[in-house]
Amino acid sequence: MYNSLLFFHSITRWLLLIGLIYTICNAYKGYTKKKHFTKLDNALRHWTATIAHIQLVIGILLYIKSPIISYFWNNFSETKEHLDLFFFGIIHITMMFIAIVIITIGSALAKRRITPKEQFKTILVWFLIALLFILIAIPWPFSPLANRPYFR
Repeated sequence: MYNSLLFFHSITRWLLLIGLIYTICNAYKGYTKKKHFTKLDNALRHWTATIAHIQLVIGILLYIKSPIISYFWNNFSETKEHLDLFFFGIIHITMMFIAIVIITIGSALAKRRITPKEQFKTILVWFLIALLFILIAIPWPFSPLANRPYFR
């Protein structure tokens, strides 16, 4: 089960990144060109947030089942100095949880805004902040905190 969760978490990461980047670009274009907020724009907002929530659920299940996390918490006094273990035990889950909360708040606020300009601006700002959190918290192959391959 752990390997399946890891695989789906890896795949969903790319779906979320693509969705976030596309939605942010769409919001920027809509905001700067003063476009109307269409059903497609609303669907992008909604599905990006939905993919983020799916990613969070898979991530939480992975966190619960992970032998790395289990080892980290069972040997906390020894492992807190190992950056790789500390990253997955604390940093990654905390930053990703914050990012999903930011996406959720941004999505809810954008849905309630009245003018298209406010809707696009809300999505642009909140989703961009979440994207920055996510980019920092992903264990990229080049990351000094913890490195993992692009696909697992």
